[in-house]
Amino acid sequence: MPQVQAASGKSKERTSQSASAKKAKTKKAATRQAKAPRKNAERLSKKKSDRARVAKVVAPSSREARASVVRAMDRDDNRLPARVVPVSVEAPAKAQRLGRTVIASTAASASSGASFGQIYGLHQTVDPLDLKSSVALVLDQETNEVLLSKNSEAVLPIASLTKLMTALVVVEARQPMDDTITITSEDVDTEKFSSSRLAVGTTLSRGDALHLALMSSENRAAHALGRHYPGGLPAFVQAMNAKARLLGMHDTHYVEPTGLSSQNQSSARDLASLVKSAYQQPTIRELSTSTDYAVQVGARHLQFRTTNSLVRNPSWDIGLQKTGYIVEAGRCLVMQARMAGRKLIMVFLDSTGKYSRQGDAERVRKWLEAAPRHVDSVNLKLDPTS
Repeated sequence: MPQVQAASGKSKERTSQSASAKKAKTKKAATRQAKAPRKNAERLSKKKSDRARVAKVVAPSSREARASVVRAMDRDDNRLPARVVPVSVEAPAKAQRLGRTVIASTAASASSGASFGQIYGLHQTVDPLDLKSSVALVLDQETNEVLLSKNSEAVLPIASLTKLMTALVVVEARQPMDDTITITSEDVDTEKFSSSRLAVGTTLSRGDALHLALMSSENRAAHALGRHYPGGLPAFVQAMNAKARLLGMHDTHYVEPTGLSSQNQSSARDLASLVKSAYQQPTIRELSTSTDYAVQVGARHLQFRTTNSLVRNPSWDIGLQKTGYIVEAGRCLVMQARMAGRKLIMVFLDSTGKYSRQGDAERVRKWLEAAPRHVDSVNLKLDPTS
């Protein structure tokens, strides 16, 4: 009996311990369940906090993103085209209609020292850029948008701008550039009696003659190029006028290949067409923008330099250029240049003052570079949670 009682007591003790353990487990489970929502909330809050910290690093706010784009636009705005209100000013209709009408003549120009443009009254035309050229045209090479036009249809002598057509005819004729040509008495200027460093009897390659004609505006070199054309000088001048008609240059007329004659005349609009066509020829682009060049003449090396100081200016990106001057024409300049996010063709005729044509080009550049850049649209892709 005592043994049975002892066993019964142990059984009761085990049952009691089991009940206590079960009660403890139930209490712990209840505690865990009570704490679970709070831990889940803390865990969720921590995740959101982490995501927010990552978002600040990876995905800026919409305001920050816009500011970033604005800063990027400020850095790269030179690649965007300048947007300006086009400028167009014209002289009275009477002066515009004159063209090649005999109201101004070489004799009248020589006796007065005035250019044809001055005789016509074109310098009375006022423009907002205060250009010193009585005729000017600036247009976008790619879109043909006219940005500035000043007496652009007036027909005037063009001086050595003629040599750009001379070069175009020579290059398109595909005559060998290493052929030798000789300067003769026929190439001596008997109209303006201009000087030349190429003495009669000088021999040089066609390529060298073309280089000097474009870069240094060498008159004897240009005249010799015309003489050595198939059919001689008359055929060459005929080819110049035929090319002008082909390009739609209806206000243009040539009588010789140098520009010394005031009968070589054109308008700014026609010359813009010539520049655009000549720009397609890599040889003309390269030679016209050369800064200096040495030519072997007998036992000597003659050093020649460009007539356009802007070519030597590193702040200019010029793809083609030609200068010109005779009294009847005033100072002239045509260029293809890249600026203000555009490729531009610039024509300046009948400018007064030795450096005024380059000054006009600088005035146009400052005007365009001061203009606002234009972006049609900017697309921003932002994290919607930012």
